[in-house]
Amino acid sequence: MTEYHGSCHCGKVRFSFESAPIEKGIRCNCSICARKGALMSPDPLPEEALKIEAPDDALVLYQFGARTAKHFFCRHCGIYPFHETARKAGHYRVNLGCVDGVDTFALPFDVFDGKHLL
Repeated sequence: MTEYHGSCHCGKVRFSFESAPIEKGIRCNCSICARKGALMSPDPLPEEALKIEAPDDALVLYQFGARTAKHFFCRHCGIYPFHETARKAGHYRVNLGCVDGVDTFALPFDVFDGKHLL
């Protein structure tokens, strides 16, 4: 297992987690993910595995449609660091672009068809 650390652009939202070495990412084609263009962690992390450090006012929640997925953004810089998945409540994917030492332009990725998720 590898320990990873990450943050939003301004550093007010910080997070860490352990996972197998990150060798690929995942992209989603749903309306919000297609627009934000983030490369996400390939495996969902259980809530207890994602350690978040942020002042109470730093994280903003955005939901749409069925309101099952929870997309979090930094109130100060607008960066999306992670979201709680629609398919697996209590599990998160992180924006690999926010993870220290991960080159998202060098990683292969799979595509998840969130556009047609019921």
